[in-house]
Amino acid sequence: MNGEATEVSEAMIRQLVNAFYAKVREDAALGPTFTRVIGPDWDAHLEKMCAFWSSVMLTSGRYKGNPMLAHLRLKMVTPAHFVRWLSLFRATATELFAPGVAEAFILRAETIARSLQLGMFFRPGAKTGT
Repeated sequence: MNGEATEVSEAMIRQLVNAFYAKVREDAALGPTFTRVIGPDWDAHLEKMCAFWSSVMLTSGRYKGNPMLAHLRLKMVTPAHFVRWLSLFRATATELFAPGVAEAFILRAETIARSLQLGMFFRPGAKTGT
């Protein structure tokens, strides 16, 4: 990460979370899955995501959950969902922030997505089609 990552603030995190999840809710691929899992209480989910990203980007320690466990419970989620999620996240961060700040968010999102996918889908010894 470059020096611009230090410019990240709680207000920027809230802006990104709200804009990103507005897109998720409208997305044909992700919206129905998120709506089914989150239900009507989007405000609570957005607050949790702000705490998560605050912990990730600012090491605030505000998030107290277990993202891997939460995602392991989602049997309907596929690798394609992660591709779409990252696409929307990249677009949102790029639209909202200067390149260095956007890159800082995107790099963290890619690392998180990779980690979650490994936990959810990687099976040692499974044939990979190659």
